[in-house]
Amino acid sequence: MSVPPEILRQVKRIELRTRGLVNSHFAGEYHSVFKGQGMEFAEVREYQPGDEVRTIDWNVSARMRRLFVKRYVEERELTVLLLVDCSGSARFGTGERDKRALSAELAAVLALTATRNNDRVGLVLFSDGIEHVVPPRKGRRHALRLVRDVLAWPARQRTTDLAGALDHAARLLSHHAIVFVISDWVAPDPERALRRLRQRHDVVGVVLDDPGERDLPALGVARLVDPETGAYLEVDTSDAAVRRAYAEAQRVERADRTSRFRRLAIDEVRVRTETGYVDALMRFFATRETRARRRARR
Repeated sequence: MSVPPEILRQVKRIELRTRGLVNSHFAGEYHSVFKGQGMEFAEVREYQPGDEVRTIDWNVSARMRRLFVKRYVEERELTVLLLVDCSGSARFGTGERDKRALSAELAAVLALTATRNNDRVGLVLFSDGIEHVVPPRKGRRHALRLVRDVLAWPARQRTTDLAGALDHAARLLSHHAIVFVISDWVAPDPERALRRLRQRHDVVGVVLDDPGERDLPALGVARLVDPETGAYLEVDTSDAAVRRAYAEAQRVERADRTSRFRRLAIDEVRVRTETGYVDALMRFFATRETRARRRARR
């Protein structure tokens, strides 16, 4: 894929913008929230006051005639998959950036954070089918390649097959992984596919949200176009009943999605184009850490 110079400059700007956040905020939070899959024996060392009795290596201690303990290290390496929606609605945005640009910054933060922790990260771009796949690998250059692909992939007027993308991810991943699904989630109900993916993997639903979709402003008769199908619709936005019906439909859609995530034990991270992702991700990490501490106490 030939990449225009402007895309490369945009990738560099995103890297510079996100590098400080990764180093100062997200790397440590990510490490504490997403644990490795077990503990690996590293060495034995002489007992020190405060060491747990259960870590004493009695065989070595008997031979050396003084106490030694086993030291373990976390099996750290994880696999992270970014499942990113590049359908027609991803180009929607009423502010400085659209959902596609926000997806790229999110991909940068998550990919650079994962590689900072020596984890592997991959990418799947999808619309009404699988558009592009980058297998999980390590390294900063690889992480920036993923950001470039999110930005540079050709924009098409396509619908969204979220369930198909989730099923593809389940087939692609042979071992336990963390799957970030970055989308506006405007698609037919994907609950069955979500349930299948959640059975083996840690799934996080990142919901992209734009103020132009939350509220219908009173602008008189407006001609609206569906970014995925191209269909036109004329709506009298000055009609209060129309605006109320739209607001209620949005409320029901959000409530149904949140209820679905809760049923499946999937974390929801709602990210707004006008405010960005920093606070949303920090709340997500804090919630995960609090939940882990409660489980440990029980």
